Amino acid sequence: MGSSPTAPTGLRERKKAQTRRTIQEVALRLFLENGYDATTVEQIAAGAGVSHMTFFRHFPTKEAVVESDDYDPMIARLIESRPRHEDCLTALHRALGEGLRTVYAADRDALLVRTRLILTTPALRARVWENQHTTQQLFTEALSDRSRGKSELAVRVLSGAALAAVTTALTLWVEGDGDRDLPDLVDEAFAALRDAAAI
Repeated sequence: MGSSPTAPTGLRERKKAQTRRTIQEVALRLFLENGYDATTVEQIAAGAGVSHMTFFRHFPTKEAVVESDDYDPMIARLIESRPRHEDCLTALHRALGEGLRTVYAADRDALLVRTRLILTTPALRARVWENQHTTQQLFTEALSDRSRGKSELAVRVLSGAALAAVTTALTLWVEGDGDRDLPDLVDEAFAALRDAAAI
């Protein structure tokens, strides 16, 4: 949640990004105060000082206010920029770790609220599979240059396992009400993944 990790350029793009951020911040506040199901798009738009049509220009659905972020493209770029000597799992671990540390430092509280909403709201939880499938494809594509000689199945399994490690760390973080350091949990999750792979 929050501002895009890649800052938009140009006045118009900055204004659009600020409007989007304001809508998301108001939505999260209202979801916490009133509950996700009881909060309407009209209430979010009014709280953000925009029309409901402006809301829909930024987010196609109420669910998208919680789900939408710019993290996946950032992570894909980080994977692609990892040193070529790193194996796929190391590249995924370090790219995801770096990306999450950036997000965690900038928007820790919003990330906690967002993740808790996704995990505890049936309408949002039901969409997790679809979103994770898209993220897994993005990771697989980002590994394409690094994974020559490996089967597509192997790279997809690795991407899925890395995604599961991060998702598990996020879940434990939310269950502990954010008491643990999320980047540390992600490191522990990847260590467990490596240990399991060595069995």
